[in-house]
Amino acid sequence: MQEGNIVLRELNADGILRLTLNDMNRRNALSEAMLAELMAAFMEAGSDPTVRVIILAANGPAFCAGHDLKEMTAGRTGPDGGKAYFAAVMARCSGVMQGIVNCPKPVIAEVTGVATAAGCQLVASCDLAIAAETAQFSTPGVHIGLFCSTPMVALSRNVGNKHAMEMLLTGDMISASRAAEIGLVNQSVAPKGLRDATMDLARKIASKSSMTLATGKRAFYAQSEMSLPDAYEYASNVMVENMLAHDAHEGIGAFIEKRAPQWQDA
Repeated sequence: MQEGNIVLRELNADGILRLTLNDMNRRNALSEAMLAELMAAFMEAGSDPTVRVIILAANGPAFCAGHDLKEMTAGRTGPDGGKAYFAAVMARCSGVMQGIVNCPKPVIAEVTGVATAAGCQLVASCDLAIAAETAQFSTPGVHIGLFCSTPMVALSRNVGNKHAMEMLLTGDMISASRAAEIGLVNQSVAPKGLRDATMDLARKIASKSSMTLATGKRAFYAQSEMSLPDAYEYASNVMVENMLAHDAHEGIGAFIEKRAPQWQDA
């Protein structure tokens, strides 16, 4: 494990990389430094063949409190009132969220505490999420005159419109069990069992062909933005190419021969 950073990195023998937000004094806010470290971590993990699955966790009572509002307020001092600074921060944050989606490795959020505003966006951007029963989620921008427009993008792609609008318009905090009901997280578990539940899921995924996982993740997000005919045409082409890959040939052969597959991740 690397110490002294605001994003800690720990890779185990199963190829599971744990990224832990570690800026507890700022409630793991998405400061400029945090965004830079997260972007670097996901870019590095995406190209590292030893990484098979990524877990995004956090130290302290807050998973992530969203943008650092003190830092954002200081940005108002520019001659344009902060417009250029705000635009740069939003672009950087959006880049991190898209970096999670575009990362070829599956990303699982392990949520122990509150995830608010862009912190909720961070959870929604991950491929999967497991939360402690004590975790809470909200998009509270309306309380301070700032609609959570960028968190809305990830939120509305995970939960139904009316559930998303209720969170966005009221700013109310919702429980982990409610987050599971509406699809923001996969499940809520007892706090003591959170790490085990996340690791069990990560190990299950890590045992698959990384080529297959990368193919599937990329295709999932691509087809979701297409019309139905275009999605089927695209997915059919993906299936054809996938069938020609070594691991598909090996996996099908292993299934027929009733043996464990030997992945080459190719």
